[in-house]
Amino acid sequence: MGQTGRGHSDFWYHVAAFAMILVWGISFLNTRVLLDAGLTPTEIFVARFTIAYVSLLVISRFKVRYTGWRDELLFVVCGIAGGSAYFIAENTALEYTLISDVAVLVSIAPLTTALMGAIFYRDERITLLTGVGMVIAFIGSVLLALKDGFVWGDSILGDMLAVLAAFVWAFYSMALKKLNRTYTTLFITRKLFFYGILSALPLLLMEDTQISMTTLKQPEVWGNLLYLGLICSMAAYFIWGITVKRIGAVRASNYFYLSPIISMIAAAIWFGERTNAVAYIGCILILTGVIMAEKFKRKPANQ
Repeated sequence: MGQTGRGHSDFWYHVAAFAMILVWGISFLNTRVLLDAGLTPTEIFVARFTIAYVSLLVISRFKVRYTGWRDELLFVVCGIAGGSAYFIAENTALEYTLISDVAVLVSIAPLTTALMGAIFYRDERITLLTGVGMVIAFIGSVLLALKDGFVWGDSILGDMLAVLAAFVWAFYSMALKKLNRTYTTLFITRKLFFYGILSALPLLLMEDTQISMTTLKQPEVWGNLLYLGLICSMAAYFIWGITVKRIGAVRASNYFYLSPIISMIAAAIWFGERTNAVAYIGCILILTGVIMAEKFKRKPANQ
């Protein structure tokens, strides 16, 4: 009876986890709409994170806290790797290749994180089956990038930027692992937003922006910016943190495997994206490799 009651009480947390993956999976489409409206990848990122940061600052009653230069440096790494570098690379990739390609290639982030963890942490050695999963995902990535043949073009450039975003995310994960031992998810997220914005400002100032107030007044522009800032960034991070604490990181992370599938279906419906058999085989291999590598990953001794 106790297990049944607990399973029933966890039901809405599982619903919340799926809802957040749905939100993040569709966010690629919102970004593409903004790119088509004339905004640059950097402008989209800065606007999105500024909305989220101001909202979190209001929630925390404008309390600013300095954590010492060592931890503050880790927050800077989080802001760059998990913020400006990751999202600008991802947003730029969407300018050159399909939404489905970017969504699938970015999903290899758990593999790049596992690889980075094995390098920096002795208790996170890669198992044989995890290594096999990585190889399978790598082969899938190559197939996806070369779906149109061995011809250099915008599509390959976009795919490479998506893979770069996945590798950048691994550095964020390494810094986050240390910060999670001391600080709350909400506090870390707020710091991430702040340093993400700060690190992107030089790039923004170097751009010759063509954005006008007429553009920003368009419902599709401000509506998608608000969705990315308030829903995908501020609310989703907060809800996800609560969900992970309730049902556990392992069970919650299983929902991430649905994200690229959701993105592919949504892109096909809203943008009419179609691809070839080679790309589909690559997608299947990537998702299979990621799931296999995660399932057979060696758990750290302190867990």
